[in-house]
Amino acid sequence: MMEELTSERIAVVIPCYRVERHIAHVIEGIPAFISLIVAVDDACPNRSAAVIQNLRDPRVVLVEHAKNQGVGGAMISGYQECLRRGADIIIKMDGDGQMNPAHLPDLIGPLVAGNADYTKGNRWHDSANLTKMPRVRRIGNLGLSFLTKLASGQWNIFDPCNGYTAIHAHALRQLSLEHVARDYFFEISVLVELGISGAVVRDVPMAAIYGEETSSLRIGRILRSFPRRLMASFVRRVWGRHFIREFGPVGLFLASGSVLFGLGGLFGAWAWIESLLSDVPATSGTVMLSALPLLAGFQLLLQALVMDISAQPQHRRAGADQPWQPEIATLAFPAESTATLYTDAEERKPAKLAA
Repeated sequence: MMEELTSERIAVVIPCYRVERHIAHVIEGIPAFISLIVAVDDACPNRSAAVIQNLRDPRVVLVEHAKNQGVGGAMISGYQECLRRGADIIIKMDGDGQMNPAHLPDLIGPLVAGNADYTKGNRWHDSANLTKMPRVRRIGNLGLSFLTKLASGQWNIFDPCNGYTAIHAHALRQLSLEHVARDYFFEISVLVELGISGAVVRDVPMAAIYGEETSSLRIGRILRSFPRRLMASFVRRVWGRHFIREFGPVGLFLASGSVLFGLGGLFGAWAWIESLLSDVPATSGTVMLSALPLLAGFQLLLQALVMDISAQPQHRRAGADQPWQPEIATLAFPAESTATLYTDAEERKPAKLAA
């Protein structure tokens, strides 16, 4: 049994929005080694909170948002409540029943063993299960996975939007949560922040469950916003990791390679336009003056990419298991949040949480 293998307190956070048909079944299926279940009602217009209040599981804590904040906002509220209650490992499960609780031991195993700071599900390890995934999701995941690898520096992961995740408390406290997205970009932005902090991320093979639930994630929304946000995340991650935290060969190669590549490209474009307008072919020397910095810059950028991949941390940082000092906590409710915490499983008496 898992409770015999670890003394760490394990919690589950469930963001709840229009999951009133599934949430009771999800909570009832969470095994006994989970000591805390934080359900965050993200201003659900239906009966999600009422269904949760009717459950008689003493592990359940209900946090209610007065205003919808998105899945990321709900998770940040849930993360804070779990830390406040002393959780060591915090799992994210959706309330729609897509995540099989039988995978929980595999998900938290690397965290308990000290081999990872963050784990996430990967539905791509078993090709037979891929046929159960909607075709649009499969196609979108292929491109999105590579762009996420580039943006986050987590080159050994796949299926980046998989929301079945677990994080150790020490890694959670290192995240800059003001940069974590409040909407469906949440999982990717967490991976980016983990990349900046040097956390170790591991994939855990698992199959997803697709039933009658309806996803509110729209392909058009992804195509409009994700590429721009991935580019911004890439710049933030590279600047923070390779220039601010630990300036080294990667930063040097990126800077010099970008300058050489840019100068070569600009000079080549200028020479080509001048040749086109004057109808005089460019000399071999002019071509070489453009080609040499262009090729040298490309080689430096390629080398920076290779070194970025090899620089991915494989071991947890020394001192990661040191006791947390509360004064350095960065987690906080968004300023506009008002949450109600139900702590008594029998009477459900509300106690207001300070924002």
